[in-house]
Amino acid sequence: MSPDLRVVVYPPDAEGGRRVRCDGEILGRALGPADLLEFLRRAGLDPDVVVRLDDPLLIEWRGGGPSVWSPDHDEQ
Repeated sequence: MSPDLRVVVYPPDAEGGRRVRCDGEILGRALGPADLLEFLRRAGLDPDVVVRLDDPLLIEWRGGGPSVWSPDHDEQ
């Protein structure tokens, strides 16, 4: 995955899944951090690279950050 690509994780839906896009392409619906990491791997991120899910240069979180996986969760 090129460092200039940006990942967008959308707010949780009613079941807690979050739509994930990379460079405008929908990668899928993540139900948790493991799903998100798998989508990033499939998109070309080197599996040996440690990914910080709170890295604002890589991931834009909408509707809550990496700890939010339900629609009614209030992030502290």
